Amino acid sequence: MRLTIRRTWAIPSLAASAALLVVTAGAATAMETDTVSTFWRGLWWSLSLMTTVGFLGDPPQTTQGAMLSVVLMLSGFFLLALVSAALASLFVRDDERVFESKESAEMAELLAEVRRLGRRIDELHGQPGTPGHQDPPSTRPRATP
Repeated sequence: MRLTIRRTWAIPSLAASAALLVVTAGAATAMETDTVSTFWRGLWWSLSLMTTVGFLGDPPQTTQGAMLSVVLMLSGFFLLALVSAALASLFVRDDERVFESKESAEMAELLAEVRRLGRRIDELHGQPGTPGHQDPPSTRPRATP
């Protein structure tokens, strides 16, 4: 299975990441009362994890906080990879279009040649004296000894 990353995924992914950032900031504030004192500290904490910087301050004290941290770290890696791939596709895709159109034209030309050769082979099979040609069975009766 091959996953194709498209530029059109970048904006929805950024929006989903922003929503995740806000939700996890609130969750961190609620779950990690010793580590994260306010929503704004929770937002800063979530942003630091999502941007793969790491914990700014103390690490989480609860299991739920640790799981939340893992979700933020993984989504940050995913977002970084997605944005990088989307930016790279801006440069690569334009260069590939010329190559793909040339390759497509060459493939059509090759297919036409193969079809022409196939018709020619069929014609040759129908001519007497060519390999693969079979004369029709004789209608004369055989002489019996």
